[in-house]
Amino acid sequence: MLKAAITGIGMSRLGRNLDRPCIELLADAALEALADAGLTRDDIDGLTTYPGKHDNSPGMSPLGCTEVREALGLKTRWHSSSSEGPAQMSPLMIAAMAVSTGQARHVLCFRALTESSSQSPGRRASVATGNGGRVGGWFSWLLPVGALSASNWAAQFAQRRAYEFGATREQIGVQCVQQRANAQHNPRAVFHGKPMTMEDYLSARMISDPLSMLDCDIPIDGACVIIISAADAARDCRKPPISIAAMGAGLTRRDSWDQRADLTQMASLDAAESMWATTDFKPGDVDVAAVYDGFSVFIPMWLESFGFCGRGEAEAFIASGATALTGRLPTNTGGGQLSAGRLHGFGHLHEACVQLWGEGGGRQAAKARTAAVGMGGGPLAGAMLLHRE
Repeated sequence: MLKAAITGIGMSRLGRNLDRPCIELLADAALEALADAGLTRDDIDGLTTYPGKHDNSPGMSPLGCTEVREALGLKTRWHSSSSEGPAQMSPLMIAAMAVSTGQARHVLCFRALTESSSQSPGRRASVATGNGGRVGGWFSWLLPVGALSASNWAAQFAQRRAYEFGATREQIGVQCVQQRANAQHNPRAVFHGKPMTMEDYLSARMISDPLSMLDCDIPIDGACVIIISAADAARDCRKPPISIAAMGAGLTRRDSWDQRADLTQMASLDAAESMWATTDFKPGDVDVAAVYDGFSVFIPMWLESFGFCGRGEAEAFIASGATALTGRLPTNTGGGQLSAGRLHGFGHLHEACVQLWGEGGGRQAAKARTAAVGMGGGPLAGAMLLHRE
């Protein structure tokens, strides 16, 4: 195991068009995480985020380390923003390495966004040309065919899995419906109080065949904070530390959405392989999974990447009930990004910690001591294994 542990988590209110400054949402999440860990602002000497302050997509990342450090009054020895490598998981991995090597003792890792309230008819989140800039590079090939949304790129994976393995919308719909059911036990979820049936799922408006509106995650306003501490410092925190048992961010195949030798898999396969290579834990030791669901098709690909089922078997694995709260591998127990809201993977790590600390209430998995967390889709991926003694 690394000499690093998660000691506290915090989350602001999540929602559509909250009409609150992003820094206020971040402050709510940070203060909650500090209280959760039993720490004060004076204890925090490291700060990380993904992807840093950017305006390439409206509301996607309005805060960087500078604004947060000033707003919270932090005195940091170390800080970092990261948008390369394993993307969403980069700051968490970097924080774990920082505390393991003595660069910091307690690192506050944050994700804060206002994607929902920043959208307008002329400015849409997660659309490459949302800032009105000139299209170049890879996007110059996508523009002529109108494939500027990530939903178009993810749909290629879904189409290929249907062709290769006979995967059906009904099979992946099982996961979407059960994540919405999980969200009914998560008061922070955007769709809390709004259950969904399979009929609702199958009749939803098509976005990019075979992905419908209910296969796409939800842009929101909100913030999430994870505190990563040195293992020896973690022993003095309020709650039992959650050890970071292993992590991986390998990328040995094509760094591409569409030019991959096998379009039934993505970079999650490389990340998971590199993670398992650094630990004695095995897939059978995992009690709960929290895997990236920017689009529903990412879920079966993460399940296969982690080795929870064989290649081409994940949709049937889901349809069998294996990923339900009462199944052998409860997955995305808080509703995931499809029903709780898009925090670009930070919400998944937050939920994994909720499960390992036994704080899930009506969505708590019966047995939860080891969790696998996967963040990212397409050519971006980071994997982390968490364990609580």
